[in-house]
Amino acid sequence: MKDDAFGYDTFLSPFTWRYGSKEMRDLFSERTRRSTWRMVWLELATAEAGFGLVSPEELAGIRSKSGAKDVDIARAHELERKIRHDLMAELRTFADQAGKGGGKLHLGATSMDIEDNGDVLIFRRALDLILTRLVNCLAAAKGRIVEHRGTVCMAWTHLQPAEPTTLGYRFANYAQDLLMDIQLLEFVLARFVKGKGMKGAVGTSASFEKLLGNGRDVEELERRVMSALGLDSFAVSTQTYPRKLDFVMLSCLASVAASCHKFGLDLRVLQSPTFGELSEPIGEHQVGSSAMPFKRNPVSAERMCSLARLVSGYPSLAFANAANSILERTLDDSANRRVAIPEAFLALDECLLIYERLMKGLKVYPAMIGKNLEKFGPFAGTEAVMMKLVEKGDDRQEVHEMIRVHSFKAWDEVMKDRPNPLVGMLTGDKMISSKLGAAEVRKLLDPRHHTGDAESKCRRLVRDSIDPVLKTYRKKVGISGEVEY
Repeated sequence: MKDDAFGYDTFLSPFTWRYGSKEMRDLFSERTRRSTWRMVWLELATAEAGFGLVSPEELAGIRSKSGAKDVDIARAHELERKIRHDLMAELRTFADQAGKGGGKLHLGATSMDIEDNGDVLIFRRALDLILTRLVNCLAAAKGRIVEHRGTVCMAWTHLQPAEPTTLGYRFANYAQDLLMDIQLLEFVLARFVKGKGMKGAVGTSASFEKLLGNGRDVEELERRVMSALGLDSFAVSTQTYPRKLDFVMLSCLASVAASCHKFGLDLRVLQSPTFGELSEPIGEHQVGSSAMPFKRNPVSAERMCSLARLVSGYPSLAFANAANSILERTLDDSANRRVAIPEAFLALDECLLIYERLMKGLKVYPAMIGKNLEKFGPFAGTEAVMMKLVEKGDDRQEVHEMIRVHSFKAWDEVMKDRPNPLVGMLTGDKMISSKLGAAEVRKLLDPRHHTGDAESKCRRLVRDSIDPVLKTYRKKVGISGEVEY
């Protein structure tokens, strides 16, 4: 966006220019909102023309001024300052432009017949864009799973070294989160994202029944309008569609945000020099700190986590709107919905763009992975040593205590920043050496032999879950450079 497209002498939302894509900003722009209203008005007039309520000449006038290029925001705002009603201001602007047909616009409808159906049309397009972003992130994650399925690294529980895993298996867990998000959004799009329909002031369609004279024609009118818009409608409504839809939709967005935050937080931890195993891509001229020139801060992951945290708060607002919509409706949800819903989509859009960029550009440091394995990995093999000794006839409890004593001594050495002496301690123990050779003990303690079926789990996830999703969305999303397992 050019600098002269808006002024810098007043408050600007960061979503106006800093966060989110142009595609998502366009969807929630004032022009898109108003042109979508005009689309709904046009389809209502078209359906009413089929019942003789609007003449062909009137319909032609309406259709001729129903496009986005015909929206006159300046004129509508001028009217709104007088009448204090944004939809009526847009309606009058449209009616003036449509000539004779303007007198038939909005016939039988209430504001929310137009606004709510228009909103859902925009929501559906926004959810489709989020799905596209998710699938692109999944494709990027697949590449990392395949690349690092056999890269052994330490796993950490409670931020303490646990047992070995593989880096690809860790990426597989992130990918599984994305798969669940895709399935959830697909379900919500298919089952919950519906318009209000054409049901009038309190949802009873009384105004349309007066116009058409019978319930059968009222149902047919609604069917024609919604079919033309490509939307299903709720069977019943009040003045609005059920505000529970907003709660479900924003909860879905929050679920995706949680996946972004999990990946981002893990990356931030592993980029810390204490771990040093991964890093987000750092630009050649990127500045990490105004005071400390050496800093390599994970600023992209931090931004993703920050915005994901913002998205996580919106479902509670949508809950309050749904729960406090008294009887057939109140207007106390209107102002906050104008802010919360676009911001939720824009914030998550930015999160997913960052996610894909991080996953694709991630830096992996094998030397640091190896250092952490060498430092902590032998501890993970102690159970294998214990089981082998018990297999050869030793008492399990006695062996456990002997290994525990050695392990604690070895841990003290590690905490003094000395090499892990556990291998030498166990190979030199008489109880162990009487049953096991030094080479066998070293093999049992080698962390590379303790990753279970992590690699085969990676293969199955890619084959059975990830690839079918990518195949389904390949044409729609335009995934290129598919990674073969």
